Amino acid sequence: MAGEFELIQLGEVASVRSGFAFKSSDWTDSGVPVVKISNVKDGRLEMDGCSFVSQGTSDNAPDARLRVGDILIAMTGYIGDVALVRDHNLPVLLNQRVGRFDVRDQKRLDGRFLFYVLRNPAVRQEIEGLGYGSAQPNVSPTLIHGVKVPLPPLHEQRAIAHILGTLDDRIEANRRMAATLEEMARALFRAWFVTFEPVRAKAEGRWRPGQTLPGLPASLFDAFPARLDDDGKPEGWKREQLGAHVLNFDAKRVPVSGGERAKRKGPFPYHGATGVMDCIDDYLFDGVYLLVGEDGSVAKENGLAFTQYVWGKIWVNNHAHVLQGKGSVCTEHLLLYFQHEVVTPYITGAVQQKLSQGRMNAMPFMYPGPNLCKAFSNLMVPLFARYRANVDESRILAATCDLLLPKLVSGAIRVKDAEAFLKARGL
Repeated sequence: MAGEFELIQLGEVASVRSGFAFKSSDWTDSGVPVVKISNVKDGRLEMDGCSFVSQGTSDNAPDARLRVGDILIAMTGYIGDVALVRDHNLPVLLNQRVGRFDVRDQKRLDGRFLFYVLRNPAVRQEIEGLGYGSAQPNVSPTLIHGVKVPLPPLHEQRAIAHILGTLDDRIEANRRMAATLEEMARALFRAWFVTFEPVRAKAEGRWRPGQTLPGLPASLFDAFPARLDDDGKPEGWKREQLGAHVLNFDAKRVPVSGGERAKRKGPFPYHGATGVMDCIDDYLFDGVYLLVGEDGSVAKENGLAFTQYVWGKIWVNNHAHVLQGKGSVCTEHLLLYFQHEVVTPYITGAVQQKLSQGRMNAMPFMYPGPNLCKAFSNLMVPLFARYRANVDESRILAATCDLLLPKLVSGAIRVKDAEAFLKARGL
């Protein structure tokens, strides 16, 4: 790595040790979460789908307990992936084959700076190159200790960590706010269109004119019926077909082969059935859309569709339906619908699964009428506008962090230059 900072072996100032070897009989459906290799991603812990142990097992593994600020590294599989433990991750335990760093010489090394050194692509590439094993790569603590890392003066380390940490903290705050907004939207959709809470509250006298229910303006009292009908749905609401409330743009999709995409690199995301596959030099769509997996990867294990809520200029291949809401039904309403409605009964094909446009359009859709749909849209549209703003800002911050990190930790640029760079861009 080129730069002005001294290079030393990591083991001179820090050490890494593996987590606790939990037994297969220790795993439970709930309890204290345990960090496995799959939870260490892109500098943070992603604990969705994590494993658990009982409180008793946790009490018997005190050395496995993680603390705020702990730096973790995957030592099997995607070796070199690192994560920083934050306060909202706790309590959490560490499983084997995930390493935890200890700063042995705090007079020479700042822990947060170490986190960013490990995220430096040059260091990550060196650790990956140490992997051994044919089935899946492994790396030992001893090999990690031998990796050479830059070691600027301690005050410089702290200044670098402060700049990059400030960007990271803003990204994390945005991520958590976006998750909160999503959860609010899902809770409101479920209350209105799944459990019919406003109707039940009105029927049971728990909601009266002028009063409010959580997340529900008092002005909507008259818009909701006062009882459920014999079919168990709100009186006057209709079970219609989804297709009546969807604008479908599938005809505009164009697949581009991998070879052709390699020749057409550019700034616009190229979406497949479940996510962004590439970036190319042109776009087909510009706006807010819902993408729903059509074939290949169609449904998750829980039976829900693979969906992508997307905005801006994008390209979509022919493996995802491109949808917007129609009439009084907003696109965000459709997103929340697909996050609750199981699509498995409408999928065809045993080997290559497919959710055809016709079968998707035939899915049942609870329609309360235009007035309530518009009222729901009036709540959702500004909420999701905030969500998109948070995500967009995080993308800018992440790109800025990715740009500055290798230059700062190697000494290619100094702190004052990075500060000027951020100030010029209003960051």
